[in-house]
Amino acid sequence: MVNRRRYARGVAAAAATMSMVLVAGCGGGGSTQGSSKTRGATITVALASEPPPKAALADFTKKTGIKVKWVNIDWDSLQTKISAAATSKTYFADATDVDWSRVGQLGKLGWFQPLDGKLDTKALKADMPQLNSFTSDGHVVGIPYDASFMVATVNKEMFAKAGVTSMPTKFADYAKDLKAVKDTGVVKYPLNIPFAAAEGLSTYWYQTTGAMGGTILDGKGKPQFTSPSSPGYKAATWMVSAIKDGLVPPGNINVTDSQGQQTLMAKGQVASTFSDYSGTVGTIYAVPSSSTVVGQVQYLPTPGASGQGPNLNNPDGIGIPAQAKYPKAAAKFIQWFTDTNTQIDFAGVNGPSKVLPGYPIPSRLSAVKVMTDKGKLVQGAQLQQLLKSSTRPVFPQGAPSWYPQFSRAVYTNLHAAATGSKSVSAAISSIADQANSLAQGS
Repeated sequence: MVNRRRYARGVAAAAATMSMVLVAGCGGGGSTQGSSKTRGATITVALASEPPPKAALADFTKKTGIKVKWVNIDWDSLQTKISAAATSKTYFADATDVDWSRVGQLGKLGWFQPLDGKLDTKALKADMPQLNSFTSDGHVVGIPYDASFMVATVNKEMFAKAGVTSMPTKFADYAKDLKAVKDTGVVKYPLNIPFAAAEGLSTYWYQTTGAMGGTILDGKGKPQFTSPSSPGYKAATWMVSAIKDGLVPPGNINVTDSQGQQTLMAKGQVASTFSDYSGTVGTIYAVPSSSTVVGQVQYLPTPGASGQGPNLNNPDGIGIPAQAKYPKAAAKFIQWFTDTNTQIDFAGVNGPSKVLPGYPIPSRLSAVKVMTDKGKLVQGAQLQQLLKSSTRPVFPQGAPSWYPQFSRAVYTNLHAAATGSKSVSAAISSIADQANSLAQGS
């Protein structure tokens, strides 16, 4: 579940935003205030996930008197349903997905209820480093329930065969080491970049830009990447040059992030993915059934311009729609669902019977620490440190309400530059024009 629900979200999220008025007629009636009832209430929880174990939900009901109707919907369809219900002001669910990239849109449009008065969000900040990615106009609209973030992965054996004796800490050294891997013939194409026109290409550019010391947009949505000397421009140039210079497999022009993980990185076809996802080592690369490089891949603290760079957030959260029937009961569920002990159970620390299928890294540092201390998280100590010290929002001032359209402009133009149908300069110009137009119209 870590990233599977996100792979194709760019197209779908944009489509959901563009077509939400057309599909807004579906759904049942509901109140914008909702009932304060908890005991005896039955809440609907809609997420792109299998439900928690029956025993866990039964225990929650026993303690709170709240029954849970769980609805598992694929990520893309879920966003469409959230948009349709919100625009028509109809009831869809009492608790549902809040993705980091849609926080600005959800907050601005008032589609989700602020959680500040329902949960002690201030107390959560120290234990949930990614909570800041769910704040819009000073209000928390979702609580992260996983801790997905972008991180570099390297095949340490391939790097060693190329004569790399220590892992790079600076971006320039990382690029130099990749060339060494290629030049020594360890592997023909050492770098995985998913150049398919999809969301994974956008997030790869964001992470590379962050590593080079830059940001994508300022607080007003204005592009920060138009100058050839800017980190964003340099990141795009480096990525496109990598495929043209043979560091990236030519076939990657149509490869998505999930395909790159499963068919390239996990099969020893490449030596590194600069913008991978936290958890992939333990869930893909260290699993014999899915990997031929078990024990060879490790997380690498992001090589930055002058030292370790940031790891940009990519989490999902859970929030309460404006038309929820039982918002108070939903808040109690969210509190339980994101509690440290619950996350420890979901992650499998206390046995398989308590696991939430496909559950990724917990959003709480306290839960990650327990997993690490008990040896339940592959390379957990490093992930814990990265989550605690270096994770950052993609957009420090919050994702803009028009993010889906912006991301589409990013990945279509970078894809075009990689195919050679556009220059990097023209691609950057088109992305910037779209950002300026969207910011002006917001």
